[in-house]
Amino acid sequence: MGSDSETERSVQKEKEKKKMQSLAPIAKPLAGKKLCKRTLKLVRRAAEHKCLKRGVKEVVKSIRRGQKGFCVIAGNISPIDVITHVPVLCEESDIPYVYVPSKEDLAGAGATKRPTCCVLVQTKPAKGELEHEEQEKLKSDYDQVVSEVKKLAASLF
Repeated sequence: MGSDSETERSVQKEKEKKKMQSLAPIAKPLAGKKLCKRTLKLVRRAAEHKCLKRGVKEVVKSIRRGQKGFCVIAGNISPIDVITHVPVLCEESDIPYVYVPSKEDLAGAGATKRPTCCVLVQTKPAKGELEHEEQEKLKSDYDQVVSEVKKLAASLF
């Protein structure tokens, strides 16, 4: 009985190790375990309420048009040239961003089947309106994650 859970844990640790080895060298600030979970939860909630832009092309277009939000970038992208300009755009537009270890996890949270390089979480949907209660809950989660990301980024620089 105990050996099954031990083997599952070792398999889980092995997967985690592979994720960390495949990270790009520019993946900073990288979310820790706790922040990563909160971030992916926020992405999942934003996807449910259609407050999410997925993919490099859509994210870059939204940032250039002046839309605000919170950018989540996958850290295991290859080739890395695909996303190197996104953090620069985010910094110029004063948009907080964070890296998560896996593009597969990011796609799962964003409700897509294909692995996703980056997403832009917004507090308001592109079309229509959210109920006030839903809006407040999304905004509070958003504010909490963004404040943690800003602390993490401040400790790096």
